[in-house]
Amino acid sequence: MSLLITGIGELTTNDPELGILRDAALVVDGDRVAWVGPAAGAPAADERLDVRGAAVLPGFVDSHSHLVFAGDRAPEFAARMAGEPYTGGGIRTTVAATRAATDDQLRANVARLVGEALRQGTTTIEIKSGYGLSTLDEARSVRIAAEFSDEVTFLGAHVKPAEDADGYVDEVTGPMLDACAKYAGWVDVFCERGAFDVAESRRVLQAGIAAGLRPRIHANQLTMGGGVQLAVELDCASADHCTHLSPADVDALANSNTVATLLPGAEFSTRAPWPDARRLLAAGVTVALATDCNPGSSYTSSMPFCIALAVRDMKLTPTEAVWSATKGGALALRRLDLGHLAPGASADLIVLDAPSHLHLAYRPGVPLINTVVRKGTLQSLSVEEGALLNPSPHKGVLS
Repeated sequence: MSLLITGIGELTTNDPELGILRDAALVVDGDRVAWVGPAAGAPAADERLDVRGAAVLPGFVDSHSHLVFAGDRAPEFAARMAGEPYTGGGIRTTVAATRAATDDQLRANVARLVGEALRQGTTTIEIKSGYGLSTLDEARSVRIAAEFSDEVTFLGAHVKPAEDADGYVDEVTGPMLDACAKYAGWVDVFCERGAFDVAESRRVLQAGIAAGLRPRIHANQLTMGGGVQLAVELDCASADHCTHLSPADVDALANSNTVATLLPGAEFSTRAPWPDARRLLAAGVTVALATDCNPGSSYTSSMPFCIALAVRDMKLTPTEAVWSATKGGALALRRLDLGHLAPGASADLIVLDAPSHLHLAYRPGVPLINTVVRKGTLQSLSVEEGALLNPSPHKGVLS
């Protein structure tokens, strides 16, 4: 069925750039955008939704999250807020809880977090493994992630387990990769002091590429290092974190197809320095925003919260932040069908309880997401169990 969305006070199309249209309308046919333009010239459709002057924009594309886990690390967060530094060592705490959890417990947690993200306007979310750190547990992690997202990342190389630190890269690039590749589309590695060095990271990513997976990388989060340069060398879709960058790193990103994905929730939760987003943008680097949702260093599923942080503390303009959370995230996943609203694009959009996209940063912490359409279907935003993953039909909701 086709759907006409009319009465749009401000339509953000991201085509080209932010592509703002006033007094606009949009037609969805099936799971695609069929028409965009002035409301006065809108064609007829099977059903009609009048948003009465509200702002409409593409659904958020969260290109970096770690949702397959058990337990939480609230005491660790409290310790950091009291002054203890973040080292990444707490990952092993989550590994123990994740290994002990059943499939159903892990599945329920992913469903809960996907539901949270959907209620806050996220229509596409990448999900990583990385809290199993054994062939069996990494394979079930990517298998469960694939039940909820088309964008699944194998992150067996998150940290090295204490029981097999010396031989772990052999396992990641051998039996673990073989077990996980059929469920994942991406391969990732935490290239950082205390995790995997540049040589190990290159080996992990090259093995993933040989298995048909596309590369992305955790780069330069805690220290200056070689992660960004490696990302560019291997044509990674994104280098994520980018907290500590040299001039050579910025230049390399600016002359590549690699997106710099910034994760403001991590800086908020670890009290780390903020990435220099203005330097990246001035150099012509493509910037994305994502939540890094995980139980240790960024336990938020809210893209609007990350937009507000990026505006306040990374000094992006509200317009730049919204673009980075939509089109930027799509480019970080190399998805040309997401993050914009033009004929042929995926019909993923959100309606705000606000007249402009500016309110996402202007009114931080306020639940402004009124309506979510994902792949052309109105989504239930109920918190009732099961409702979040089962789309509601148009009939009975629209005129």
